[in-house]
Amino acid sequence: MSDEKSAREPIGEDARIDALDERLKAAREREEERNRPRGQAADANYRMGNKVLAELLGGLLGGAVLGLVIDYFAGTSPWGLLVMLFLGIGVAFRNIIRISNRRQD
Repeated sequence: MSDEKSAREPIGEDARIDALDERLKAAREREEERNRPRGQAADANYRMGNKVLAELLGGLLGGAVLGLVIDYFAGTSPWGLLVMLFLGIGVAFRNIIRISNRRQD
């Protein structure tokens, strides 16, 4: 019998293979972290965008409706509509600036 190992026996551990395994594991973990969906941040941005859009549309539509009502009853067409529309735009922008200055939790 010979002292040489047969081809089917497992090869002893090699430091280079261990180091390669560790580097591969670290690379896989970094890749998984990088590809992980950012659910909470995306949801918060989506909600913030919806708030801004609602404020802008609400200010415009609210000002327009109030202006039309004032014009109808006071007979001041189109001045009530124009004044209230500009006031609605101003209020909408003020609310949007308040939303943007709010601290993120």
